[in-house]
Amino acid sequence: MDANAPDGPSSSAPPVLTVTGVGKTYEQPVLTDVSLALHGGEVLALTGENGAGKSTLSKIVGGLVAPDAGAMQLLGRPYEPASRRDAEALGVRMVMQELNLLPTLTVAENLFLNRLPHGGPLRFGWIDRRRLDADARTAMARVGLDAIDPATPVGELGIGHQQLVEIARNLTGDTRVLILDEPTAMLTGREVALLFEQIARLKARGVAIVYISHRLDELARIAQRVAVLRDGRLVRVDAIGSLTPEKIVAAMVGREIGERIDLGERRIGAPLLKVEGIGRGSVVRDVSFDVRAGEIFGLSGLIGAGRTELLRLVYGADRRDRGTVALAPRGGGEPVPVRIDSPVDAVRHGVALITEDRKGEGLLLPQPVAANVTLGQLGAVSRYGIVDAARENALARRQIDALRIRTSGPAQPVAELSGGNQQKVVIARWLARDCRVLLFDEPTRGIDVGAKFDIYALMGALAREGRALVVVSSDLRELMLICDRIGVMSAGRMDAVFARGEWSEDALLGAAFAGYRSRDALLGHAAAGVERAR
Repeated sequence: MDANAPDGPSSSAPPVLTVTGVGKTYEQPVLTDVSLALHGGEVLALTGENGAGKSTLSKIVGGLVAPDAGAMQLLGRPYEPASRRDAEALGVRMVMQELNLLPTLTVAENLFLNRLPHGGPLRFGWIDRRRLDADARTAMARVGLDAIDPATPVGELGIGHQQLVEIARNLTGDTRVLILDEPTAMLTGREVALLFEQIARLKARGVAIVYISHRLDELARIAQRVAVLRDGRLVRVDAIGSLTPEKIVAAMVGREIGERIDLGERRIGAPLLKVEGIGRGSVVRDVSFDVRAGEIFGLSGLIGAGRTELLRLVYGADRRDRGTVALAPRGGGEPVPVRIDSPVDAVRHGVALITEDRKGEGLLLPQPVAANVTLGQLGAVSRYGIVDAARENALARRQIDALRIRTSGPAQPVAELSGGNQQKVVIARWLARDCRVLLFDEPTRGIDVGAKFDIYALMGALAREGRALVVVSSDLRELMLICDRIGVMSAGRMDAVFARGEWSEDALLGAAFAGYRSRDALLGHAAAGVERAR
C-alpha cells in the first residue's frame, strides 16, 4: 500500500507535512525507510508495539532527533529543524509522553514560557502578571483545569494534572502540525472528552494531527487514518474505518491478542499487608485496607483522589501523619506493625514501588540497562564493594529475556529505549529482589497492547508465588481484567471495595465520584490535587 496515499476529505489539498524515506540508527536501526503524508484537518493515528519506532519518528518530526536518512517537507518546503524550538517556530508542536515542564515555575509561566506578556511603558524585564493570569486561565479552561490557580508551581501538581498543563501549553499559539504522544494515559473520561473537543476545533482550523496511542477505542473515535509501525518499518496505512481493532493489533504485534487473560491457578492466602487509618493532611484521609498473599488488589479513582499518594505513604516516600502499616512475618501469622519511614525501610521489609513517573523517579536515564536493572541488587553483583561486570550483565540478561525487553543488550543506555521498554526495566529491577509486596503505580502507562498482556501475565506469575500486589490504574477495564478486588479512592478516602463478581464499570465510576457530590467537596478536591506530599 502506498503510505502517501491520502484518505478522507482533507486529501484534496497538498500535504502539510511529508516524510520520505526517513531512517534512524542507534546501535541498531530503529527506523527504516518510513514515508508518510499528513494533510491539514486530519488526525493520523500512529500506533505499534513499544520499540516499533513511534517516539523516534515523532521526535524527528518535532526537531528533537536528527534523521540519518531521508527528508521532510513542511508546506512544500524543505523541513530540517535543528531543535524543538526551531520546529515550534515553524508551527510543529509536540506533546511528549515524558513531560517537558519546569517544576519550579508556575502553571502560567510554563504555559507561556517563551512568550511571557510584558506591560507598561518600561517593557524590559517586566511581566504583565494580570494578562498572564488571564491568558493562562483561558488556556487551562480548555483542558478542564479551571479549579487550579495559575500561580501554582507545576511541581506541586500530580502527574495527571501536569500532563494536562503540557497539553494546554501546546494548544496555544500558531500550530500547523500537532503531535500527541499518549496524551490520555493519565486522564479521566471527562478530561479525555475535553481534549477531544480541542482536537475537533484544531481539525476545523486545518491543523494536521498525529495521534499516538495504544488505546484502540480512542483511535476509532477521532482518527481518519491509521499508520502501523513494526520493528521500525511502516507495515500498513489505511482508513480507520477499514480496520478492526483485531486487524490493527495483528499488524502491530504479528499475533492475535484476546480480551481475556488466564493468570493461572492461584491460592489466595492470609493477609500479607494490612494498612489501618493511614493518612496525610487532606490528601489521604484515614484509609484502611488489606492485601492477601497471592492477591492482586486494584486501586481506582479520579486524578487527585489520592491513589498515588496512598502508595507513597505505604512505601515511606512521604511521611504519614497517622495510621500504621503491618506485614505478616515471613514464617506466617497475623500482620504486625512495622516502621517504614523511608523507601530504605520499605525495601528492607520487602516492599517495592514501581513508580508512575519512570523518567523522574524510576530510572537513571544516561546509565545502561544493566545498571538500572541491578540497582536494587547491588550486593548480588558486587565483590568487595566493587560491581562485577560479568555478574551484573548476567543478571540483567536474565531480566531482559524474562520481560522481553527490546534492547541491543545490557550496555545500551536506558534513555534510548522506548517508553514501554523503560517501564519494563523498572519492573525488572524489583523482580530481581525478594520483595513480598509490590506496589504498581500505573504499570502499563504508555505500553502497547501486546506488552500489556506480557505485564499482566507477569503479575499473575508473581501472585502465584504468593506475593501481594497493589495496582493503581486509570484504566478501569485493566483493573477489572486482572484484579481480585478493587478499592475505589474518592477525595482522599477509600469509598468502597469490590470483590470480583460484585463490580461493574458503573459501580466503580459511581464510587469514584461519591466524595465530590457537593460543591464544597469538589473545591476541596481541587485544593488537595495541588497538595503534593514532600
